[in-house]
Amino acid sequence: MSLTQMYSRTRMLIGDGVQKLAAAKVLVCGLGGVGGYVVEALTRAGIGRIDVLDNDVFLPSNLNRQILATLDGVGRKKTEVALERIKSINPQCECAAFDMFYLPETADKIDLSRYDYIADAIDTVTAKLELISRAKGCGTPIISCMGTGNKLGTDFKVADISHTSVCPLAKVMRKELKARGISGVKAVFSTEEPVASATENEEGRHIPGSISYAPAIAGLVLASEIIKDLIK
Repeated sequence: MSLTQMYSRTRMLIGDGVQKLAAAKVLVCGLGGVGGYVVEALTRAGIGRIDVLDNDVFLPSNLNRQILATLDGVGRKKTEVALERIKSINPQCECAAFDMFYLPETADKIDLSRYDYIADAIDTVTAKLELISRAKGCGTPIISCMGTGNKLGTDFKVADISHTSVCPLAKVMRKELKARGISGVKAVFSTEEPVASATENEEGRHIPGSISYAPAIAGLVLASEIIKDLIK
């Protein structure tokens, strides 16, 4: 099968934008409920290079919402499974994995300036702030996903982070980014009030409830923004 055949329907919609996507390099950070769908949509759209970042393995509790999670994959590294998924759809897509947490002490391992776009699907504030700060510093476009847990709705919006509301994660991110003098960050968020409260696990970490479609919708919205920006 040729790529011409694979992306014939896409070309009908975006024309020469297909070439722009084939030349693009995107880094997807976080391969959970949101990030897995970002990888899926970018691969099927024909992005030429997709690098992935995560330091987690699949757990049984991931099966309810994560497209990369299967029974056979429980216990396997998310990055490893993601690369296999990419190649199973488009063998010609270049891809590499960073099996790591993105933190101030590890961030130097990745040159963000080599990418045309970065998808932030990380769920920890420290990592999100470091990633956004460094992306803005080197001029690489980034889009950041806010919270998708404890939500049953489907209305995910796209706006500058300064115009987000309701979402608790967005509130923290607005405050912390403002304190760092960082502005102009595109975000995906929901204004739906949480329908449940997070519970604590054995380590004292707050774990939100989740449903199959909410993180998926957020991930697809994230991917759509990246694709539309790249073909402008």
